[in-house]
Amino acid sequence: MNNNWLTNIDVATGNYIAGFTDGEGSFNVSMIKRRDYVGKWKVLASFNISQKDRVILEFIKNIFECGTLRERSDGVVYFEVTNIDSLKEKVTPFFNRFIFLSANKKKNFLIFSEIVHLMANKEHLTKEGFNKIVRLRETLNLGKGRKRKYNLKELITEKSSETIRKTDFVQKLEPTNEI
Repeated sequence: MNNNWLTNIDVATGNYIAGFTDGEGSFNVSMIKRRDYVGKWKVLASFNISQKDRVILEFIKNIFECGTLRERSDGVVYFEVTNIDSLKEKVTPFFNRFIFLSANKKKNFLIFSEIVHLMANKEHLTKEGFNKIVRLRETLNLGKGRKRKYNLKELITEKSSETIRKTDFVQKLEPTNEI
């Protein structure tokens, strides 16, 4: 991956975006129950910044060269990046270069970065990788206001879809005693 775009960002702009994100941004990992997945779970990592000022979010989106802008019914606009390649190649390198000042945002970013790394390596498709991501997710965004639709026990006991597919495939290949 060529990071020329990152080296071309001036320090003042990078630090401004890091500071803005420190106050208004978040790193999240959602677990979405899906009937069409064999393992029933979709893992979705996302970075977002919410604000009523669309202009500043358009500016930030242009700097990152990825993501989407959406507007909620209450007028709040949010810039969001969910594509795993964009998270790996744009978002994490940016915040590795332009660091946060708050200890809490630094901690959440490090956890998020590890999850993005695991997902980029397709580890979320194995039972072990999925469980590791779920455990890491439990340490993300601790404190007041954090909401989790599914608790750790509900997620850890489920198998990931890729693990089930591989297991089913291997079982189909195993010889049987049938004649």
